[in-house]
Amino acid sequence: MKKIKLFLLQIAVLGLKFIYAFLKLLKTKNKITFISRQGNSPSIDFEILSKRIKDKYPDYQVVMLTKKLDNKIAYMFHMLVQMYHVATSKIVILDSYCIVVSVLKHKKSLKVIQMWHAVGSMKKFGYAMLGKEEGNDKDIARIMCMHKNYDYILISSKNFMKDYLEGFHCDENQVLEIPLPRVDWLLDEKYRNRKKQELLKKFPALRGKKNILYCSTFRKHASNSVEHIDKLVECIDFNKYNLLYKPHPLNTIKPTDSRIIQSFQNTYEALMVADYVICDYSSIIYEVGLLKIPIYLYAYDWEEYKTKRELNFDLQKEVPTLFTDNPKIIMDAIENDRFDFDGYQRFVEKNIHIPKDGCTNEILKLIEKILTNDNSI
Repeated sequence: MKKIKLFLLQIAVLGLKFIYAFLKLLKTKNKITFISRQGNSPSIDFEILSKRIKDKYPDYQVVMLTKKLDNKIAYMFHMLVQMYHVATSKIVILDSYCIVVSVLKHKKSLKVIQMWHAVGSMKKFGYAMLGKEEGNDKDIARIMCMHKNYDYILISSKNFMKDYLEGFHCDENQVLEIPLPRVDWLLDEKYRNRKKQELLKKFPALRGKKNILYCSTFRKHASNSVEHIDKLVECIDFNKYNLLYKPHPLNTIKPTDSRIIQSFQNTYEALMVADYVICDYSSIIYEVGLLKIPIYLYAYDWEEYKTKRELNFDLQKEVPTLFTDNPKIIMDAIENDRFDFDGYQRFVEKNIHIPKDGCTNEILKLIEKILTNDNSI
């Protein structure tokens, strides 16, 4: 059965290559294309960067192609749209793996920037997970040329260089130390305050109490997640606190307790009104650190999780905050304001190197060098 699947996959790739050979004959335009399958709408990073590109390069067309791979037939037609825009663009910007970019042979003039979608690094990915329970099949990865054809890969800190070289199978000179545009957004105090007031107006229940945000990571097998959310809920004094819940976008499990506020558009919106954050094994730990919000790790399935999904470092030992499977201990720490702000700030500074002129400006400098054929990159 697997051999048939691999054979059909190879045929499909050959079909894409045949179609693309004709699309490459089309003239390259003043165009920059963004592609993602992380969601059906642009991420915060795509929104920030695309707006700046439009302002700086009004003569350039900016194309946004964001679609989840949740319907394979619909996505195949979407790939044809991707192929046309990739064939006629000068730059393609990604935040995840893109079939069209990796399996096809492009014009020499095309440059591909992989921004990846996480601030910082935590979990092993890509080639580092091949053949493992939560990783990709080796043969499929080979046929699909996983993470090939990137010219530049952005990283939040060279502290993660080893992880990126292992995950992307790339050369060190491809990796540039530039964090994602959302870092600028998170550090903009005026914007944060304005957004917070908008959200307090939208959700009046958030006023008058401290807001605890629980944001859990994605688990392929999460049958007991609701049970542990219920245990957390039991420990919260709802006369003093609101509980906000925003899981990973791929997580379909929702608690039913009506006291839990779940109406946020995304995690970053919820962060704007959070006074405390409870998390587990998500790279959101870096964004929370930038906002200087106390964060606590609710590691109720740590022993099981770390055997299924390999991490780049030991969260229990290296993240300077409370790490426990007991929600009562977390709530006691919140009640008594126990959090090592200085230690956590050192952790964030080690893992996110913020450029002098800001992250988005550094990406714009890279784009400028590409468009002017500057070889000093």
